[in-house]
Amino acid sequence: MELLTADTLPNRFETAEDVDAFLRRPSAALIQDLQRVDGDIMVLGVAGKMGPTLAGLAKAAAPDKRVIGVARFSDPAQKAKLESWGVETVTCDLLDRSQLERLPKVPNIVFMAGFKFGAEGAKSLTWAMNAHVPAMVAETFTESRIVAFSTGCVYPFVGLESGGATEDLPLDPPGEYAQSCVGRERMFEHFSARHGTPGRLFRLNYAIDVRYGVLYDIASKIAAGQPIDLTMGWVNVIWQGDANAQALRCLARCTTPTSPINVTGPETLSVRWLARELGRRLGPEPVLQGSEAPTAWLSNTTQAVREFGYPVVGIGHMLDWVADWVGRGQAGYGKPTKFEIRDGKY
Repeated sequence: MELLTADTLPNRFETAEDVDAFLRRPSAALIQDLQRVDGDIMVLGVAGKMGPTLAGLAKAAAPDKRVIGVARFSDPAQKAKLESWGVETVTCDLLDRSQLERLPKVPNIVFMAGFKFGAEGAKSLTWAMNAHVPAMVAETFTESRIVAFSTGCVYPFVGLESGGATEDLPLDPPGEYAQSCVGRERMFEHFSARHGTPGRLFRLNYAIDVRYGVLYDIASKIAAGQPIDLTMGWVNVIWQGDANAQALRCLARCTTPTSPINVTGPETLSVRWLARELGRRLGPEPVLQGSEAPTAWLSNTTQAVREFGYPVVGIGHMLDWVADWVGRGQAGYGKPTKFEIRDGKY
């Protein structure tokens, strides 16, 4: 098995299968951390954009462990793909407590379930998925380590001079979606403190794949000649493989009670600069509109860099890969990040 290092990064991805194979390539550091963690791993909400390759990465890094992916699996192809990678699958509606309680009680849980897009039109479902389900999971798996995916959207907007929100910044975000994500964290915090459950709250913002993410959104608009709104003028991004690896490595760094960690790229990136760099690679001049607001959703990753080091994949490779993918007309997921939104209404 070829390990992931900064010296083994490809120049491009020919197919979606190539992307998935690369995203499942573990680093030596991930293998070592999972060797420190006793027991099998279960991923709840595995069928989203990141879940399949996270589960596949876990299996590649720890082939002696059972890796179990849990979701409703409305797309049977997703289930088959996971099983072809050696991941066991269990069909479960996490909103049904009886189904949840029948899941195997494994020592390690990665919680990835949630609801975002469409949240403004389905507020009760948003809160049920983002706060009620976490409460049930935390009550059900009191003896497990739980790494719970959260979001940088739990923070308020901060100014560029701040260096990004740190983990101790009070949570006061705009919009009900982001507020429900605070609810998710509070549920895991409450039951972690009550039962002594070790965990981490994985505050991720803007993971990048060639098929989705902030860079894909910008590149797609450039290719289509559509305007790019600069109001949300600054972002952090991280390659999905690095984000997944850091989530799994958090299993070896759980705290009691659970505690937050910011995960994203260490650079504060200008949307204007990203658009120009992608336009230079793609050919068309980007159409820019508006001007940058003085604040944005930005995270400070000092703690994560201390724990994990810098991400393996830098912004240069991400720009090259996304521009090549979009420039060849390769398919995306059709799931825009809506990073431009500032009122929290998704």
